[in-house]
Amino acid sequence: MKLENIDGAPAAIGPYSHAVTHNDLIFCSGQIPLDPETMEIVGSDVETQTRQVMANIETVLTSLGSGMDKIVKATIFLDSMEDFMGMNKVYEECLKGHKPARSAFEVGRLPKDALVEIECIAVKGI
Repeated sequence: MKLENIDGAPAAIGPYSHAVTHNDLIFCSGQIPLDPETMEIVGSDVETQTRQVMANIETVLTSLGSGMDKIVKATIFLDSMEDFMGMNKVYEECLKGHKPARSAFEVGRLPKDALVEIECIAVKGI
């Protein structure tokens, strides 16, 4: 098992790593829509925020020899299920036809009052 901290991804805002790798698996911590340079939330709508979250996930995965098409399971946390359709549209666009297993939940509140957070499990470039 190896703790992974990725250059170019938003810095962790708590005691966690961007990901943990074990054998050919990558367990990515939840990403919120932080700009990696400013550490500020990007956008005020779920579509813009989801796009930033997916970009952050892609940065982590590609740095670890994987990619968006290697995600096997995603978990999505939403501030409100009212945002599900907007999130889902951008999520689908970013995955370009790849359809990993997925769960989505409405939660009471997300860090920094984000509208969406996504975590995932992926495999390395197999």
